[in-house]
Amino acid sequence: MARKVNRLGIVGTGVMGAGIAQIAAQAGLEVVLFDSRDGAACAARDGLQGTFDKLVSKGKVSRESAGAALSLLTIAESMKSFADCDVVIEAIIEDLGIKQRLFGDLEAIVSRDCILATNTSSLSVTAIAAELTYPGRMAGFHFFNPVPLMKVVEVIGGVNTDEAVVNTLLELASQLGHAGVRAQDSPGFIVNHAGRAYSTEGLKILEEQVAPPDDIDRILREEAGFRMGPLELFDLTGLDVSHPAMESIFTQFYHDPRYRPSYISRQMLKGNRLGRKTGVGFYRYEDGQKVAALAPQPVPTISDFPSFWVGCEDIDLREQVVSLLVSLGGRVERTDSPSEDALCLLLPFGDDAVSASAYFGVDPERTLCLDAFMGLERHRTLMMTPVTRQQMCDAAHALLASDGTGVTVIRDSVGFVSQRVLAVVVNLACDIAQRGIATPNDIDNAVRLGLNYPYGPLAWGDALGPQRLLAILERITALTGDPRYRPSPWLRRRATLGVSLLHEAPSVR
Repeated sequence: MARKVNRLGIVGTGVMGAGIAQIAAQAGLEVVLFDSRDGAACAARDGLQGTFDKLVSKGKVSRESAGAALSLLTIAESMKSFADCDVVIEAIIEDLGIKQRLFGDLEAIVSRDCILATNTSSLSVTAIAAELTYPGRMAGFHFFNPVPLMKVVEVIGGVNTDEAVVNTLLELASQLGHAGVRAQDSPGFIVNHAGRAYSTEGLKILEEQVAPPDDIDRILREEAGFRMGPLELFDLTGLDVSHPAMESIFTQFYHDPRYRPSYISRQMLKGNRLGRKTGVGFYRYEDGQKVAALAPQPVPTISDFPSFWVGCEDIDLREQVVSLLVSLGGRVERTDSPSEDALCLLLPFGDDAVSASAYFGVDPERTLCLDAFMGLERHRTLMMTPVTRQQMCDAAHALLASDGTGVTVIRDSVGFVSQRVLAVVVNLACDIAQRGIATPNDIDNAVRLGLNYPYGPLAWGDALGPQRLLAILERITALTGDPRYRPSPWLRRRATLGVSLLHEAPSVR
């Protein structure tokens, strides 16, 4: 049964600790702030006063409620002030030994039924609690930065955590205005675990020289619908944060290829090309602002277009593309095979352009592939074979861009860009569900709110089609031999049965 929380202690008053203090005070909790650094807790309180003043000036909160929240913040001279707290949250450095010593000290101060919570993002909750006399009182309570805006918190029970502790923290999350999602104590929990797919696949595509960073990010923003591309996201977060996290999760999962980092980010880290904070990463920055990136590829000027022949396994999709080409003024051959001069436009799923041209038996010099996986309204990606003639590429680019829709041309790649990225994003979420790390609904809520994806990955997988995603992964696995793309049993079984990826199997005793 969940317990009522009235008084909250926070150890560590940096960005995360101050953010937690803000939402707790606004929710009406008494908040005790402590930091071992001289003056840090007072500076955090002063900073929060400035935050509340800004919220009042913008009309977000009333002056009375801001004053009431500020009055609930108390500065502690020592951790002895936590003696009557219901919950104490730690938000300090990510160091296992330091956290263990802190909680050992806290246990000697707080009451027997006080909950001890860690805001760790990467360490094992079980390991942090291992030295406690009562490890059942310890749980993870992982917020995201900035805390007031990122409306999700992961509640992580270690192997010894009492159920009442987890339930109390889930209720506290709701009291603080956040969605509490329950996760098993596992590497990366939910959000940082699920985020490995997007980040590492973006780097893998860059490794393979499929496209430069600008084009990779542009495709994933404009075509797939992500708010930021993976490479610009690395620059925002900083590779000094992101690359060690990738290596840590890869190591904790015993080098499972799904989580394999990239030598590119390692080299950039060593060269201090961290992103915005150092002025250069995948892009260059001045005063924290991106220096103009490469402009989208210019649309070629074509006066005489060849006829188009469209190859696709899906008859309905083929007709949609034929209709699009005709509406743009293209001449389309509706024969079983192309004429000798036709541009062969193929619509593969999972295959690269060379494999697709071989499958359809067409000339690779006249072949381009079009990614129709995400629809063709927002952005269009064309993929060449290594021998595609430039005039064919220019013709396809010019016609498909003639209605003002953005077009990006990439080199040959299994699964284009959007297909392979979305397939691995959904597949990893399926694996998290298969492992029982969280429920399907909690996975979707955590990832949507914690990573700002447009949809939860499992619901997104349902919309894209589990059967098609399965086919994409199977073909990429067959072409590359890389087990990072192996389909999750969760995806395979639900795709085979034709049920939702959010469907949970009946429980067993």
